[in-house]
Amino acid sequence: MKKINIFLVGILLIGFSSCNKDFLDFPPTNQTNAETSIETAADAKVMMAGLMRNMTSSSYYGRDFIMYADAKGGDLTVYSRGRGLDGLYSFDHSPTVGSYSGFWNQIYFCIRQVNNLLENIEKLQVAGSLENFDNVKGQALTARAMMYFDLVRLYGKTYLHEKSAFGVPNITKTLDAYAQSLRATVEENYTQILKDLTDATPLLAKAKANGFINYYANAAMLARVNLNMGKNSEALTAAQEVINTTAYSLYSNSNWVSSWTTAFGSESIFELGIYPSEGDLGNSSLSMYLRRKGHGNSNALGFFMASDYFLDRLKADPNDVRWGVMSNDEISSSHMGASYKYSGDVAIKGDGKTTPTAVNIKVIRLSEMYLIAAEAALPTDKTLAAGYLNKIRSRAPNLAPATEATINIDMILEERSRELFTEGHRYFDLLRLNKTITFNDELGGVPIANRPKSIDRTFYKTILPISQAEINANPGIKAQQNPEY
Repeated sequence: MKKINIFLVGILLIGFSSCNKDFLDFPPTNQTNAETSIETAADAKVMMAGLMRNMTSSSYYGRDFIMYADAKGGDLTVYSRGRGLDGLYSFDHSPTVGSYSGFWNQIYFCIRQVNNLLENIEKLQVAGSLENFDNVKGQALTARAMMYFDLVRLYGKTYLHEKSAFGVPNITKTLDAYAQSLRATVEENYTQILKDLTDATPLLAKAKANGFINYYANAAMLARVNLNMGKNSEALTAAQEVINTTAYSLYSNSNWVSSWTTAFGSESIFELGIYPSEGDLGNSSLSMYLRRKGHGNSNALGFFMASDYFLDRLKADPNDVRWGVMSNDEISSSHMGASYKYSGDVAIKGDGKTTPTAVNIKVIRLSEMYLIAAEAALPTDKTLAAGYLNKIRSRAPNLAPATEATINIDMILEERSRELFTEGHRYFDLLRLNKTITFNDELGGVPIANRPKSIDRTFYKTILPISQAEINANPGIKAQQNPEY
């Protein structure tokens, strides 16, 4: 029997993934597949809406990708096993069990949609269409860059340390059903990511685009990617472009907590919309995974809670405004480990919709740009770096401001942890900076057999295995399996 390619496998498996709602279940307004023929720019915009919707899958930004970095980065811990996604925390990964192949399948499914959309646009332009597709094309290219950036960090080693290692297949055009693409290197993936981002830049509008990608979301991605590559000057320039625009503004200390009850706030550079009838994962949502067990719903099982290591960072200032989205967990009435960013607030108000679990995913916020600018400026201009850091550090008003003499990378990392908790960053930050990750296993008393208490980037399970299902469909990739799997 002939083998089928990664995309067809992805489409088949996505439908059978636990807790994953297939894109066909949703109303026709946003479900359109980019494989459908388009004739106008309006058609292309509908396709883009469908792509944004598919990025909110439980196997991507809707839940699992956000959980991945905090569960693996030591900022979260588990009280009990078997409640859901605890394999991320325990690193229970193998090609056959716990491969978390939903990442591979869903993201490549979205990439296929992008490729089809771009090819449809190109055909129309070659045929002489007078429609203006620039903005949609720029969004599609930026989205593809984002997807490859996420994939290469899941399956490939860090660029700064092992860029010659295998990354993921670089697929930039639609393939026939029998294509069997092999893995590119991490460096080749990053080259493609930067090409997509730079090609997209002149095509995008600078106006705010709620739920979609604009020029500043593209610049923010350039800041992220360049920082991961150690290209500090480029990262700083891109971050400053976002910081210096009047399109966005930082939340004040007085409105930081309430910002989580608001969709598309002043800091949201790229925010994916979640709606009661489109993308709301309900009992399987981030809201349910992070709030206290039983709070507001018996299906809230207290899947994950903040580690003592994270809480110690917040305890550095009892008046830190970020305590406002924390509440007690099942450890005790005083252990404030439950996170309510994805419930709106500790009263579970949501962000203005009819269900409190339909809370938007804030993929890129302005505060991250200040933290990227601080880190990128640190090697050459500590005064500038401290100025950017203090804009975010001031959310803990009793902490001494950073100065040229006191600022260092650990101070910036701690601030990234406090500010971006449960937003999908911590693990990737520690890996790219070659930091040791220590897990708070003793808090829940859960025995962990498949990883030590502390790891660094040399631990083979820091990246995911290629699933056996993918190897079966594409035998050539077996020789490119990640080491020790």
